[in-house]
Order: sequence, then structure tokens, then C-alpha cells
Amino acid sequence: MRHGKKFNHLGRTADHRRAMLANMAISLIMHKRITTTLAKAKALKKYVEPLITRSKDDSTNSRRVVFSYLQNKEALKELFGIVAQKVGDRPGGYTRIIKLGSRQGDAADIAFIELVDFDENMAKAPKAEKKTRRSRKAAPKAEAPVEEAPKAEEAPAAEAAAEEAKAE
Repeated sequence: MRHGKKFNHLGRTADHRRAMLANMAISLIMHKRITTTLAKAKALKKYVEPLITRSKDDSTNSRRVVFSYLQNKEALKELFGIVAQKVGDRPGGYTRIIKLGSRQGDAADIAFIELVDFDENMAKAPKAEKKTRRSRKAAPKAEAPVEEAPKAEEAPAAEAAAEEAKAE
């Protein structure tokens, strides 16, 4: 019986699940975005976010703890270097899951899982300025008329006339 065991077992033994999540976490750290099933993406999110939080403190103990989960030196360098630098000020929520639909062969739900700070398309888009609403009752203030500068067609003619007057 599985009383009180709430995480998704993904139809695998504990060793197989642990190895699969470690491999997926390495791929996510190295490539910044991977495509997988929705269930695996949700399980990976729970697996990798504590590791990213741990990487914000670059100490020997933190590196050893994360290495015990990942077992990959290149991924460890990437995580404690580039990834930790980008997520240093973020209090959590390092990954984003985007649903893509269902797979043709077995109709499994497919999703992207990506590191939030590495997506250029969604990264801190400039916010639109707030438009203030004006009441319809208040009439807009009339400004004093401003003298217009000579038009582009008239400006060269005016300059030419001034040069002729100097020459005479």
C-alpha cells in the first residue's frame, strides 16, 4: 500500500527513477530547456529546484551535496557558475513548465521545462507605460498656438534668398 506517498513514482523502481531524474536534471542544466512528458517535467521540477537553491551558496559542502545527486562535473560547473549567477537574486521558481499538447503515438501530454532566466523571448520584456484615464467631463486645456518653423520646401528657398542678399 502507498499510504502517505504523494510523489509520482512514474511507473519505475526507485533506482530507475532517481537515475532518470538525475539525467534529466543534467540535461536541463546544460541545455537550459528540454522537452519531456508533463508528469516527468513536474517530477523534475521538484528534483532540480532544491539543487539550484543549493548552488546559490558556493561552498565545498554545497558542491558535494549537489554532486551526490548529479554525478557530472560539467553540469556542476555550469550550475555553480552561470546558472547560480543568473538566479542569485531570485527567491525561488527557477523553472517554468509550458504545455505543448499531446504526443501522436500514445497521446501523452508533452511539455517544455526550462530555466526561467535563460529564455530570451520571455526575459523581462519592457513593460507598457500605464495610461492614465481622464474623465470625459474635464475638457482638455487649450495650449497657446506655437509658431511653426518654415516647411522643408521653404527653408532652402529662404536660405538661398539670404545668401543672394549678402552677395549684393
